[in-house]
Amino acid sequence: MPFTYRVPTGSAQEEWPASLTAFPLGQWIADNRRLYARGAMGPERLAQLETLGMVWSHYDVAWEEGLAAARGWAAENGHLAAPTDATHQGYRVGLWLKNQRAAARRAAANEQRRAEGLPAASTAGTLSDERREQLEDIDPAWCPTWSVAWQRNFHLVRQHLEAGGTLPTTLATVVQQGEDLGRWTRAQRLGFEKLTSAQQWLCEHILGIRPASEDEKPAPRRSQADKWAMHYVAARQFYEREGHLRVPRKHIERILVDDGDGRGSEGAEERHLRLGGWVSNQRSRAASLSPDRVEQLSAIGMRWI
Repeated sequence: MPFTYRVPTGSAQEEWPASLTAFPLGQWIADNRRLYARGAMGPERLAQLETLGMVWSHYDVAWEEGLAAARGWAAENGHLAAPTDATHQGYRVGLWLKNQRAAARRAAANEQRRAEGLPAASTAGTLSDERREQLEDIDPAWCPTWSVAWQRNFHLVRQHLEAGGTLPTTLATVVQQGEDLGRWTRAQRLGFEKLTSAQQWLCEHILGIRPASEDEKPAPRRSQADKWAMHYVAARQFYEREGHLRVPRKHIERILVDDGDGRGSEGAEERHLRLGGWVSNQRSRAASLSPDRVEQLSAIGMRWI
Protein backbone atom coordinates (compact mmCIF):
# COMPACT_ATOMS: atom_id res chain seq x y z
CA MET A 1 0.00 0.00 0.00
CA PRO A 2 1.42 3.43 -0.95
CA PHE A 3 2.39 5.72 1.91
CA THR A 4 -0.04 8.38 0.62
CA TYR A 5 -3.05 6.04 0.48
CA ARG A 6 -6.21 7.26 2.26
CA VAL A 7 -9.55 5.52 2.77
CA PRO A 8 -11.72 6.57 -0.20
CA THR A 9 -14.55 9.03 0.05
CA GLY A 10 -17.86 9.41 -1.73
CA SER A 11 -19.17 6.68 -4.07
CA ALA A 12 -15.87 4.79 -3.90
CA GLN A 13 -16.25 4.33 -0.14
CA GLU A 14 -18.50 1.26 -0.19
CA GLU A 15 -16.74 -1.30 2.02
CA TRP A 16 -15.36 1.13 4.58
CA PRO A 17 -17.01 2.45 7.77
CA ALA A 18 -18.00 6.10 7.39
CA SER A 19 -15.87 6.97 10.43
CA LEU A 20 -12.71 5.98 8.49
CA THR A 21 -13.35 8.30 5.53
CA ALA A 22 -10.05 9.87 4.37
CA PHE A 23 -8.10 8.01 7.08
CA PRO A 24 -4.34 8.01 6.18
CA LEU A 25 -4.06 4.23 6.08
CA GLY A 26 -0.75 4.17 4.20
CA GLN A 27 0.90 6.33 6.84
CA TRP A 28 -0.63 4.22 9.63
CA ILE A 29 0.87 1.06 8.17
CA ALA A 30 4.26 2.77 7.82
CA ASP A 31 4.10 3.83 11.46
CA ASN A 32 3.40 0.25 12.53
CA ARG A 33 6.38 -1.00 10.49
CA ARG A 34 8.58 1.44 12.40
CA LEU A 35 7.17 0.18 15.73
CA TYR A 36 7.91 -3.38 14.66
CA ALA A 37 11.46 -2.49 13.61
CA ARG A 38 12.12 -0.96 17.08
CA GLY A 39 10.69 -4.01 18.84
CA ALA A 40 7.99 -1.84 20.39
CA MET A 41 4.94 -3.68 19.08
CA GLY A 42 2.97 -5.94 21.40
CA PRO A 43 2.47 -9.61 20.44
CA GLU A 44 -1.31 -9.25 20.09
CA ARG A 45 -1.10 -6.43 17.56
CA LEU A 46 1.74 -8.21 15.81
CA ALA A 47 -0.43 -11.32 15.40
CA GLN A 48 -3.40 -9.25 14.17
CA LEU A 49 -1.38 -7.54 11.45
CA GLU A 50 0.36 -10.74 10.33
CA THR A 51 -3.06 -12.39 9.99
CA LEU A 52 -3.84 -9.68 7.43
CA GLY A 53 -0.62 -10.48 5.51
CA MET A 54 1.49 -7.61 6.79
CA VAL A 55 4.87 -7.27 5.07
CA TRP A 56 7.37 -5.91 7.58
CA SER A 57 10.45 -5.29 5.45
CA HIS A 58 10.63 -2.08 3.42
CA TYR A 59 12.63 -3.98 0.82
CA ASP A 60 9.88 -6.58 0.58
CA VAL A 61 7.29 -3.83 0.36
CA ALA A 62 9.16 -2.21 -2.52
CA TRP A 63 9.39 -5.57 -4.28
CA GLU A 64 5.68 -6.28 -3.85
CA GLU A 65 4.79 -2.82 -5.14
CA GLY A 66 6.98 -3.28 -8.20
CA LEU A 67 5.68 -6.80 -8.81
CA ALA A 68 2.07 -5.62 -8.59
CA ALA A 69 2.80 -2.84 -11.09
CA ALA A 70 4.53 -5.33 -13.40
CA ARG A 71 1.51 -7.64 -13.28
CA GLY A 72 -0.79 -4.73 -14.05
CA TRP A 73 1.34 -3.46 -16.94
CA ALA A 74 1.63 -6.96 -18.43
CA ALA A 75 -2.13 -7.49 -18.14
CA GLU A 76 -2.69 -4.34 -20.21
CA ASN A 77 0.11 -4.86 -22.75
CA GLY A 78 0.53 -8.63 -23.00
CA HIS A 79 4.24 -8.74 -22.13
CA LEU A 80 6.89 -7.39 -19.75
CA ALA A 81 9.20 -5.82 -22.32
CA ALA A 82 8.29 -2.37 -21.05
CA PRO A 83 10.29 0.70 -22.14
CA THR A 84 12.24 2.42 -19.38
CA ASP A 85 9.76 5.31 -19.21
CA ALA A 86 6.69 3.04 -18.84
CA THR A 87 4.39 3.65 -15.87
CA HIS A 88 1.42 1.82 -14.36
CA GLN A 89 -0.94 3.87 -12.21
CA GLY A 90 1.87 6.32 -11.55
CA TYR A 91 4.45 3.64 -10.68
CA ARG A 92 7.63 3.73 -12.82
CA VAL A 93 7.40 0.08 -13.78
CA GLY A 94 9.77 0.42 -16.77
CA LEU A 95 12.63 1.64 -14.59
CA TRP A 96 11.83 -1.01 -11.95
CA LEU A 97 12.00 -3.79 -14.55
CA LYS A 98 15.27 -2.40 -15.91
CA ASN A 99 16.75 -2.64 -12.41
CA GLN A 100 15.47 -6.20 -11.94
CA ARG A 101 17.03 -7.27 -15.25
CA ALA A 102 20.35 -5.82 -14.13
CA ALA A 103 20.04 -7.72 -10.85
CA ALA A 104 19.16 -10.94 -12.69
CA ARG A 105 22.20 -10.59 -14.96
CA ARG A 106 24.48 -10.03 -11.96
CA ALA A 107 23.10 -13.21 -10.41
CA ALA A 108 23.64 -15.11 -13.68
CA ALA A 109 27.22 -13.82 -13.89
CA ASN A 110 27.86 -15.08 -10.36
CA GLU A 111 26.48 -18.49 -11.27
CA GLN A 112 28.73 -18.61 -14.33
CA ARG A 113 31.81 -17.77 -12.26
CA ARG A 114 30.95 -20.49 -9.73
CA ALA A 115 30.46 -22.99 -12.55
CA GLU A 116 33.95 -22.12 -13.82
CA GLY A 117 35.43 -22.57 -10.37
CA LEU A 118 36.06 -18.87 -9.92
CA PRO A 119 35.20 -16.85 -6.82
CA ALA A 120 31.82 -15.20 -7.23
CA ALA A 121 31.25 -11.51 -6.63
CA SER A 122 29.12 -10.22 -3.80
CA THR A 123 25.47 -11.26 -3.88
CA ALA A 124 24.44 -7.68 -3.06
CA GLY A 125 22.19 -6.33 -5.77
CA THR A 126 21.44 -9.74 -7.28
CA LEU A 127 17.99 -11.19 -7.92
CA SER A 128 17.00 -14.28 -5.94
CA ASP A 129 15.68 -17.39 -7.70
CA GLU A 130 12.31 -16.93 -6.03
CA ARG A 131 11.87 -13.40 -7.32
CA ARG A 132 13.12 -14.32 -10.79
CA GLU A 133 10.52 -17.10 -10.92
CA GLN A 134 7.79 -14.63 -9.90
CA LEU A 135 8.65 -12.47 -12.90
CA GLU A 136 8.92 -15.50 -15.20
CA ASP A 137 5.39 -16.48 -14.15
CA ILE A 138 4.21 -13.17 -15.62
CA ASP A 139 6.33 -13.32 -18.79
CA PRO A 140 8.91 -16.11 -19.35
CA ALA A 141 10.86 -13.76 -21.65
CA TRP A 142 10.93 -10.79 -19.25
CA CYS A 143 14.76 -10.71 -19.24
CA PRO A 144 15.98 -11.60 -22.75
CA THR A 145 19.64 -11.94 -23.68
CA TRP A 146 19.04 -9.43 -26.51
CA SER A 147 17.60 -5.92 -26.24
CA VAL A 148 14.27 -5.30 -24.55
CA ALA A 149 13.23 -3.12 -27.51
CA TRP A 150 13.64 -6.13 -29.82
CA GLN A 151 11.59 -8.31 -27.49
CA ARG A 152 8.86 -5.67 -27.23
CA ASN A 153 8.53 -5.40 -31.01
CA PHE A 154 8.47 -9.19 -31.31
CA HIS A 155 5.57 -9.37 -28.84
CA LEU A 156 3.69 -6.57 -30.61
CA VAL A 157 4.01 -8.21 -34.02
CA ARG A 158 2.93 -11.56 -32.53
CA GLN A 159 -0.12 -9.96 -30.92
CA HIS A 160 -0.96 -8.21 -34.19
CA LEU A 161 -0.87 -11.52 -36.05
CA GLU A 162 -2.89 -13.32 -33.35
CA ALA A 163 -5.55 -10.59 -33.67
CA GLY A 164 -5.97 -11.49 -37.35
CA GLY A 165 -3.61 -8.96 -38.89
CA THR A 166 -1.09 -9.65 -41.62
CA LEU A 167 2.67 -9.34 -41.22
CA PRO A 168 3.42 -5.60 -41.43
CA THR A 169 6.03 -4.88 -44.08
CA THR A 170 5.39 -1.22 -44.95
CA LEU A 171 6.73 1.63 -42.87
CA ALA A 172 4.28 3.63 -40.71
CA THR A 173 1.23 1.47 -41.51
CA VAL A 174 1.01 -0.47 -38.21
CA VAL A 175 2.13 1.48 -35.14
CA GLN A 176 1.44 0.07 -31.68
CA GLN A 177 2.67 1.35 -28.31
CA GLY A 178 4.75 3.86 -30.25
CA GLU A 179 6.57 1.16 -32.27
CA ASP A 180 6.55 1.07 -36.08
CA LEU A 181 6.07 -2.67 -36.63
CA GLY A 182 6.61 -2.47 -40.38
CA ARG A 183 9.98 -0.78 -39.90
CA TRP A 184 10.97 -3.41 -37.33
CA THR A 185 9.92 -6.31 -39.58
CA ARG A 186 11.88 -4.85 -42.48
CA ALA A 187 14.96 -4.45 -40.27
CA GLN A 188 14.78 -8.13 -39.25
CA ARG A 189 14.57 -9.27 -42.87
CA LEU A 190 17.47 -7.10 -43.99
CA GLY A 191 19.66 -7.92 -40.97
CA PHE A 192 18.63 -11.55 -40.56
CA GLU A 193 22.20 -12.86 -40.51
CA LYS A 194 23.05 -10.57 -37.59
CA LEU A 195 20.36 -12.10 -35.35
CA THR A 196 21.14 -14.87 -32.90
CA SER A 197 19.96 -18.37 -33.81
CA ALA A 198 17.18 -18.06 -31.21
CA GLN A 199 15.99 -14.76 -32.67
CA GLN A 200 16.06 -16.23 -36.18
CA TRP A 201 13.95 -19.17 -34.99
CA LEU A 202 11.42 -16.85 -33.34
CA CYS A 203 11.19 -14.69 -36.46
CA GLU A 204 10.77 -17.63 -38.85
CA HIS A 205 8.59 -20.02 -36.86
CA ILE A 206 6.50 -17.64 -34.74
CA LEU A 207 6.13 -14.57 -36.96
CA GLY A 208 6.79 -15.98 -40.42
CA ILE A 209 9.59 -13.48 -41.15
CA ARG A 210 12.00 -14.69 -43.84
CA PRO A 211 15.42 -13.20 -44.63
CA ALA A 212 15.53 -10.70 -47.49
CA SER A 213 16.93 -11.86 -50.81
CA GLU A 214 20.08 -10.24 -52.19
CA ASP A 215 17.98 -8.30 -54.71
CA GLU A 216 15.93 -6.76 -51.87
CA LYS A 217 18.91 -5.56 -49.88
CA PRO A 218 19.99 -1.93 -50.42
CA ALA A 219 23.37 -1.20 -51.89
CA PRO A 220 26.10 -0.98 -49.25
CA ARG A 221 26.83 2.52 -48.03
CA ARG A 222 29.92 4.14 -49.46
CA SER A 223 32.85 4.62 -47.12
CA GLN A 224 34.36 8.04 -46.48
CA ALA A 225 37.29 7.04 -48.67
CA ASP A 226 34.91 6.14 -51.51
CA LYS A 227 33.12 9.48 -51.18
CA TRP A 228 36.42 11.38 -51.24
CA ALA A 229 37.56 9.48 -54.33
CA MET A 230 34.25 10.20 -56.09
CA HIS A 231 34.52 13.92 -55.37
CA TYR A 232 38.13 13.90 -56.54
CA VAL A 233 36.98 12.43 -59.88
CA ALA A 234 34.50 15.29 -60.13
CA ALA A 235 37.23 17.82 -59.29
CA ARG A 236 39.58 16.36 -61.91
CA GLN A 237 36.77 16.41 -64.49
CA PHE A 238 36.13 20.10 -63.72
CA TYR A 239 39.87 20.90 -63.97
CA GLU A 240 40.25 19.11 -67.31
CA ARG A 241 37.26 20.99 -68.70
CA GLU A 242 37.90 24.47 -67.23
CA GLY A 243 41.68 24.44 -66.83
CA HIS A 244 41.53 25.49 -63.15
CA LEU A 245 39.96 24.48 -59.82
CA ARG A 246 38.40 27.80 -58.86
CA VAL A 247 35.01 26.18 -58.35
CA PRO A 248 32.07 28.45 -57.43
CA ARG A 249 30.74 27.67 -53.98
CA LYS A 250 27.31 26.53 -55.23
CA HIS A 251 28.54 24.62 -58.28
CA ILE A 252 27.09 21.13 -58.90
CA GLU A 253 29.25 18.74 -60.94
CA ARG A 254 27.64 15.80 -62.77
CA ILE A 255 29.68 12.61 -63.11
CA LEU A 256 29.04 9.00 -64.11
CA VAL A 257 29.79 6.43 -61.41
CA ASP A 258 30.23 2.76 -62.34
CA ASP A 259 28.12 0.60 -60.00
CA GLY A 260 30.57 -2.27 -60.29
CA ASP A 261 28.28 -4.72 -62.08
CA GLY A 262 30.74 -5.25 -64.94
CA ARG A 263 28.57 -3.56 -67.56
CA GLY A 264 30.87 -0.57 -67.98
CA SER A 265 29.22 2.70 -69.01
CA GLU A 266 25.86 0.95 -69.49
CA GLY A 267 25.67 0.31 -65.76
CA ALA A 268 26.96 3.73 -64.72
CA GLU A 269 24.84 6.03 -62.58
CA GLU A 270 24.82 9.81 -62.93
CA ARG A 271 25.65 11.60 -59.69
CA HIS A 272 25.22 15.29 -58.90
CA LEU A 273 27.94 16.37 -56.48
CA ARG A 274 28.25 19.66 -54.60
CA LEU A 275 31.79 20.16 -55.83
CA GLY A 276 32.10 23.81 -54.85
CA GLY A 277 31.41 23.12 -51.18
CA TRP A 278 33.68 20.07 -51.20
CA VAL A 279 36.66 21.97 -52.65
CA SER A 280 36.16 24.73 -50.09
CA ASN A 281 36.10 22.15 -47.28
CA GLN A 282 39.32 20.52 -48.51
CA ARG A 283 41.02 23.90 -48.52
CA SER A 284 39.92 24.68 -44.96
CA ARG A 285 41.02 21.21 -43.78
CA ALA A 286 44.37 21.23 -45.53
CA ALA A 287 46.28 20.68 -42.28
CA SER A 288 44.44 17.43 -41.60
CA LEU A 289 44.62 15.99 -45.13
CA SER A 290 47.08 13.21 -45.87
CA PRO A 291 50.14 14.12 -48.00
CA ASP A 292 48.82 11.93 -50.83
CA ARG A 293 45.52 13.82 -50.98
CA VAL A 294 47.29 17.18 -50.83
CA GLU A 295 49.50 16.10 -53.73
CA GLN A 296 46.53 14.83 -55.77
CA LEU A 297 44.63 18.09 -55.38
CA SER A 298 47.71 20.23 -56.01
CA ALA A 299 48.23 18.38 -59.29
CA ILE A 300 44.87 19.59 -60.61
CA GLY A 301 45.31 23.22 -59.69
CA MET A 302 44.15 23.42 -56.08
CA ARG A 303 44.83 26.84 -54.54
CA TRP A 304 45.38 26.39 -50.83
CA ILE A 305 45.18 30.05 -49.80
